[in-house]
Amino acid sequence: MRIPGLGRLQRVKQQLQRRLASKSLILMYHRVAEVDLDPWSLCVTPQHFAEHLEVLQKYAYPISLQQLAQAHRHGNIPHRAVAITFDDGYADNLHHAKPLLERYGIPATVFISTGYIGKQREFWWDELEWLLLQPQKLPEKFSLKIKTTTHHWELGTAADCSEDDYDRDRHPWEAKPGSRLFFYYSLWQLLQSLPESDRLKALDEISAWAMVEPIARKTHCSLLPEELLALEQGELVEIGAHTVTHPFLSAHSLAFQRHEIQQSKADLEKILNRPVTSFAYPHGDYTTETVNLISEVGFACACSCIQDIVWRESDCFQLPRFGVENWNGEEFAKQLSRWFND
Repeated sequence: MRIPGLGRLQRVKQQLQRRLASKSLILMYHRVAEVDLDPWSLCVTPQHFAEHLEVLQKYAYPISLQQLAQAHRHGNIPHRAVAITFDDGYADNLHHAKPLLERYGIPATVFISTGYIGKQREFWWDELEWLLLQPQKLPEKFSLKIKTTTHHWELGTAADCSEDDYDRDRHPWEAKPGSRLFFYYSLWQLLQSLPESDRLKALDEISAWAMVEPIARKTHCSLLPEELLALEQGELVEIGAHTVTHPFLSAHSLAFQRHEIQQSKADLEKILNRPVTSFAYPHGDYTTETVNLISEVGFACACSCIQDIVWRESDCFQLPRFGVENWNGEEFAKQLSRWFND
């Protein structure tokens, strides 16, 4: 027999339990750096990152991701605990972030896409930005064949690009049709689900068409093997896996996903000579089957990009995280308060 209103009462009960429960947060960073153009808002300046760490010292309980995951498994979530994570494996995690983490004594986990370690080629989204978003003139028409489909673009006014265009269309997902950033985003969407070999081939074709040579900018470098070892030295930084080629996992077969997940773990363990037990889903993209693979391969926890608190009902293989932007300390403190109190 269905009891009227029972579902609503259960939801209200869970909301009340959630509000009264001990809550923790996981923060997601990517870079600690200052760059001229940052379309995906991946960079936090060193000054602002230092302010964030100072806020965490004053108003939270900073702990490592593994400590938080272990507390979750034991049903003992520490109240107002915060774990810091970084995605991808930029070299500035070592050169800019780690010294500040050491200054404040705050731990962090850095998730590495192992296929980029030591490569003289930027992460693909950065290379695409270099090829298309510099203030230079591009040809007015472009065609790109992806598998069996040929895509065509007529750039129109977007063939010319000035610094002012970036102020109008700050983020790719907000780009106005007909803008250079909109063109960039349309190509990004096509490239995101491709296997790495097809994506690199497409980038080479874009480079030839744009007449722009891809370069490995010092500001956008990934970690070298020796830098990865230096990053992991000491007690503050844990290294986690982030696949090999940073794919959208849900766009690929389970066999492909297993290889990407398992190989990234093996790559890191070979370099570090120690177990790697934390994972983060690239782009926060995965399926139920992907989650099962994470457990099978031997990870103890995995982070998503779902924006939510961590409490006793959270899934240890789909841990939520809040993305951090380049806020000053005051704005970061306000965000922290909102996250804990929502």
